Amino acid sequence: MLEVKSPERRKMEIALLAVLVAVSRFLFRSHVVYDIDSVNFVLGVSRFSPRVYQPHPPGYFLYICLGRLLNFFVHDANLALILLSLLTSIGVVVLIYLLAEQWFSGESKHAALFAGLLFVFSPLAWFHGTVALTYSVEAFFSALLGWLCWRMPRAGSVYVAGTAIVLGISAGIRPSSLLFLGPLFLFALLSVSPRRRVIGIAVLAATLLAWFLPMLAASGGADAYFGALFSLWKMVPSRDTVFNSSPVTSVARAITIAFIYVLEFGVAALLPLFLLADSRKGEPVAARKKIFTAVWMLPALCFFTLIFLKFVNSGYLLLLMAPACLWMGRWLAGWYESAAMAKPIKIAILFACGAVNVWMYLAMPVYCSYASVRRFQAEMEDVRTSLPKVGAPDELLIVGVDNHFLGFRHCGYYLPQYLTIEYPEVRLIEGTRLFAMQGGQTELLTALPTGGYKRFVLCPLPKDNLSYTQYLESVSKVLPQKDLQREKIGGHEYISAPISDLDLLYSSNPPTPQASVNQPRHSAKADVYSRRQ
Repeated sequence: MLEVKSPERRKMEIALLAVLVAVSRFLFRSHVVYDIDSVNFVLGVSRFSPRVYQPHPPGYFLYICLGRLLNFFVHDANLALILLSLLTSIGVVVLIYLLAEQWFSGESKHAALFAGLLFVFSPLAWFHGTVALTYSVEAFFSALLGWLCWRMPRAGSVYVAGTAIVLGISAGIRPSSLLFLGPLFLFALLSVSPRRRVIGIAVLAATLLAWFLPMLAASGGADAYFGALFSLWKMVPSRDTVFNSSPVTSVARAITIAFIYVLEFGVAALLPLFLLADSRKGEPVAARKKIFTAVWMLPALCFFTLIFLKFVNSGYLLLLMAPACLWMGRWLAGWYESAAMAKPIKIAILFACGAVNVWMYLAMPVYCSYASVRRFQAEMEDVRTSLPKVGAPDELLIVGVDNHFLGFRHCGYYLPQYLTIEYPEVRLIEGTRLFAMQGGQTELLTALPTGGYKRFVLCPLPKDNLSYTQYLESVSKVLPQKDLQREKIGGHEYISAPISDLDLLYSSNPPTPQASVNQPRHSAKADVYSRRQ
């Protein structure tokens, strides 16, 4: 007969998991605004404007609101958003434990603890608990909604309404949550009376409107908001969907998902292989749990496979971390409780696997490791201190590439005294525009800002970056070699050219003046924003 876990031990295990998450995430938190999206979010805390990517569309309105709330206490937008990631990571591990206990307490004594430990030692979940990105927050709402939906068949009208509110709020954090988690909510509604279904749908609609209408107002109106959203969709996600690209693209995304799965679970990613040889693999599992898990996971997996996913956005898969941890924890507990070896040996194996996962987070050569965060922090500090030696803000214009690290956004954020413009220009609904930053704010320009400056400098990308090498090659083809000035300052090489050559860099698709577009607020000279003829 399976031993029943005492309430005291249950509380102790939950507290242990929560402390492990809190300490591990806080000690290794990023001290720089790490990712380009993180810069967008941090800027959005001070000024919400999806039109100029503060933050980028679809806006993440309630995420920004929560960031502002925490920023009121810590007075550091990056730290506020990191604390939000940390706090929601604690919530995720607690919810994973509670739901795993509900599902498997009658089958295994250790399933809930192991499910929680898989999250604690997940390299990808660890990373996202230390940076200013939305994915840990989305993972929390996914876990919370899963926990609530599982209990819905025995719930009353108030409970159904509360679950609808949670889904509505999660959509305000990341609007894609409505697409990915909405089917789970609708599936859960099938288990309640028609009257409660109507209540759930009505409350969900009211919750969505409660944040969506204020967001439209804060965005400058529906035209500004939907124009920016549609422009971004055309520029990035819509280009490689299953409807307009080769099936090979979807296969590549499926392979990417498999690799992200390894980043999520580390050594534990091998568990399904061992399950094939597990003597308990044939034991009955409630069909409802399997169907529930499928409804929870398949909408997102289909979207990421068929529509859009990039490796640098691996955090998308944290949405599925909770249901994955539930089953992985059950399988790990099954091995632990049935393997024919001494208990000390099994514990030693678990510690060794945990150590490998810790190494993966600390040192693996991928963007989501602590080593990569530290390396970027050093490079960003080097650029911040060395680039001003190239020229003063009133003489030097910075050109930054659209890149996740050390691109236009980071140069503009960490060198606010300079005017920084993005390369290349972008095609928006209102025409070709140029993103520009100065003084911690972003604007869209209709013309190249050449007047008043003597030179422009290319903000360097991270070392050994292939994109930067290709960019330099393209620059060399359009800019006169005699005009290029190369300076090695600190750990980076800076390439600058006379401001009169700036037209050549953008000549393939120059911004077109339109009076309706606002000019930057932080200009010292009016003629800076008129295009040179």
